[in-house]
Amino acid sequence: MKVAVCSAQAYDREFLLSANRDFAHELVFFDSRLNRETRQIVAGFPAVCVFVNDTLDAAVLETLAGQGTRLIALRCAGFNNVDIQVAANLGLHVVRVPAYSPHSVAEHSVGLILALNRHLPQAYNRVRNGNFALQGLLGFELRGKTVGIIGTGRIGAAVACILHGFGCRLIACDPYRNTECVQLGVEYVPLEKLYAESDIVTLHCPLTPQTHHLIGAEAVGRMKDGVMLINTSRGATIDTWAVVAGLKSGKIGSLGLDVYEQEGDLFFQDLSDQVIQDDVFQRLLTFPNVLITGHQGFFTAEALSSITHTTLHNISAFERDGVCQNEVTLELLQTG
Repeated sequence: MKVAVCSAQAYDREFLLSANRDFAHELVFFDSRLNRETRQIVAGFPAVCVFVNDTLDAAVLETLAGQGTRLIALRCAGFNNVDIQVAANLGLHVVRVPAYSPHSVAEHSVGLILALNRHLPQAYNRVRNGNFALQGLLGFELRGKTVGIIGTGRIGAAVACILHGFGCRLIACDPYRNTECVQLGVEYVPLEKLYAESDIVTLHCPLTPQTHHLIGAEAVGRMKDGVMLINTSRGATIDTWAVVAGLKSGKIGSLGLDVYEQEGDLFFQDLSDQVIQDDVFQRLLTFPNVLITGHQGFFTAEALSSITHTTLHNISAFERDGVCQNEVTLELLQTG
């Protein structure tokens, strides 16, 4: 099948071309993100392959359907950037990668926890400047600390498994109890209890209407003083201004982000020679107890290999049968 691959980075090309030896699709790569301004570039492609910051709203989807596209292949798990209802109405099929390597994101999440706790960025910079003083670098042992995990799907469960090895007390909130987590001794509790008791809160839930700005001023106010907050799920699960206020007051002791609410204008590109216009993001960077990475939690060789293989397999299944087990349905949209 002829496939337009949007938001294509060098690593996307490398891993997709390698995986495509087993599928033989005709892949055409575009550096540009797919949105209202660029939607004409994929005219005539029966399949369009997109990533997290491509925008497939009603206007874009209507154009795609009118140009002959039948399949939208997401090379990611989340689908909040696609208007699924409109796609269904237009007869467009949307497929995704529901699971690739949850351990990649889980390990990155724990890496943020360790780096923030032991002040590793500051320590690194000090030593390079010949400063070996320890003042201001005091951390704490993870053993015995309470970690609240919001969302215990594959990634949340992998985080629980890692932190169980550190000897943490694990509590969680999720509409569905994960058997693996229960066997680890994870206690499922209401959000209010999770906020009140957690030394560390880490988010691993999808972005849905119910989780949009889940962490707002009210949630922050319910948390322990000095709580560590980690988000490697979706940026809009956090109300950034509420978190900034929490950092200023000291209610939030440290913040680790691999995602950001307005990341579409920033992440996956080199802006080092430009003035960043996002004032909220710039404000976050002023805090010494904030660590931000550019949506790289998924970025391992194992995850990319799994993502590209599943993406191409989805396209092949649709080309062959007209259906795919990884299709995003309206029912899935309701459950998140």
